[in-house]
Formats: sequence, structure tokens, C-alpha cells
Amino acid sequence: MKISVDEEKCCGAGQCVLIAPEVFDQRDEDGIVVLLDAAPPADQHDVVRESASVCPAAAIHLGEDT
Repeated sequence: MKISVDEEKCCGAGQCVLIAPEVFDQRDEDGIVVLLDAAPPADQHDVVRESASVCPAAAIHLGEDT
């Protein structure tokens, strides 16, 4: 799995951080998403998919390894 985030779209809701804190964080000054791990281990894939699905701004993009 490869993750990318669109900081321009991020609204700082923080749902991704609550669901997958090992993969996502937020900047202190504005709450914008910070990607901690662009290629997380397999045991994190389900929570990353959930984070992407609940993101209100659709700022998290997932790709599968090929």
C-alpha cells in the first residue's frame, strides 16, 4: 500500500489521526494532516482504508503495491 495526502484539500478534521495514529498526525498550527508512513505495514492497511473512507475532504489517496 502506498499513501499520499492532499494537504490543500485537508480540512483538519483529524479523523485519520484518531483511527490510525501510527500513520497520520496533524500539524500543531492548523491541524493539517501529516503523513508519518507512506508505505505502512500490512497490519495497518485496514485502519488506513478506514481513515481514507471517513476523511470528510477526501484528502487521503491510496494505491496498492504492484
